[in-house]
Amino acid sequence: MSKILSVALADKNLITEEDTAVIFYDLAFLEERVADLKKLFPPNTLHAVAIKANPLTKVLSKLKEMDVGLEAASLPELYLAEATGFPPDRIVFDSPAKTKKEIEYALKLGVYFNADSFDELDRIAEILKTVKSTSIIGVRINPQVGSGSIQSTSVAGTISKFGIPLNDHAEKLKAYYLKYNWLRSVHVHIGSQGCAVPMIIEGIRKVLDFTLDVNVLLKKKLAKNLVKTFDVGGGLPVSYHADETPVSMEAYHALLTKHCKELFTGAFKLITEFGRYIHANTGWVASRVEYVKREKNYNIIMTHAGADLFLRECYNPKDWYHEISVMDKDGKLKDGITKNKYIIAGPLCFAGDIIARDITLPEVTEGDYILIHDAGAYTLCMWSRYNSRQIPKVIGYNREPYYFEVIKDRERKEDLLKFWS
Repeated sequence: MSKILSVALADKNLITEEDTAVIFYDLAFLEERVADLKKLFPPNTLHAVAIKANPLTKVLSKLKEMDVGLEAASLPELYLAEATGFPPDRIVFDSPAKTKKEIEYALKLGVYFNADSFDELDRIAEILKTVKSTSIIGVRINPQVGSGSIQSTSVAGTISKFGIPLNDHAEKLKAYYLKYNWLRSVHVHIGSQGCAVPMIIEGIRKVLDFTLDVNVLLKKKLAKNLVKTFDVGGGLPVSYHADETPVSMEAYHALLTKHCKELFTGAFKLITEFGRYIHANTGWVASRVEYVKREKNYNIIMTHAGADLFLRECYNPKDWYHEISVMDKDGKLKDGITKNKYIIAGPLCFAGDIIARDITLPEVTEGDYILIHDAGAYTLCMWSRYNSRQIPKVIGYNREPYYFEVIKDRERKEDLLKFWS
């Protein structure tokens, strides 16, 4: 990161004085992540990368070139997928609150479609009376296997806003698969960060057992609509700590093949929906130090990235964390330790705009850069408009030979005016 920042800072046309914070994306690492995923799963698996993790259209276009798909969790995300050239058979549409118009639009388009409730399934049935669709339609099932260590990212507890709870409605779910011959898929997603992999596997296994039972029933009824598509969702945790070894995709795949081997016999087309795994460790942020307030027992670093970009970190610091490094004004990594600990504050007008508290850092001075690691997912996509801060420049790069491209220009004041007008 230090070398990349040094080379980028040397190009005055790339990073200018007004670029007080810059988001960097390692495009080679992004490609490695996707290649690693594709290598492990069957060739016909649809890897639908979650748009919500990183909706930048230039990044989505690069994913299209890598021959994967996209998972859209709203109609605007579905539009982003269409606008970047993804065909319907490489788009998965999920949302717990689809309107009738949104359902009709998606079904006419022919994307993979996951319903979220019995009521939505009944809406689909009404719409299909007048609309022809090539969509593979499934339903999200909550296996109710419990919550992980981060409540806000756990979606398979006893009570969840997502999906149909399996313990409570197994028989009714089976009846719906018998009732609607267009229902040919299942979807399960346990959660993301904070969810242990064994719990994820347990949830998939539970829904797989249900699916096998449904297919036995359908065969007894001589039905032609067997469940042949299985969406395992995403949610593989990543590491935000330098001293922690993350769960590898290889280890996850090994557990999945061991405990859910029926998914790999060819009986099912698999879909994955990884987002954080693909993007999180791909990105990092360089924020220029504007001031350092030095007090007797502490120092406060004033930077240009705060709760606008790191919303979860600032509002829920017990659950979210980012490694921090310090570079000088030329991008050279600083070392050493100062006596007083640091607080890293953002530019917003509220007291909770703090990225890190009581951390040990080298001597930090005006003009240095604070580097915030592993910021490629669920950062810019959660941008806060508070104080009308301008969205920073986003730069993609490849290493040796060094190549830079502007993924997104820094937002102009005129853009903000248009947004609020």
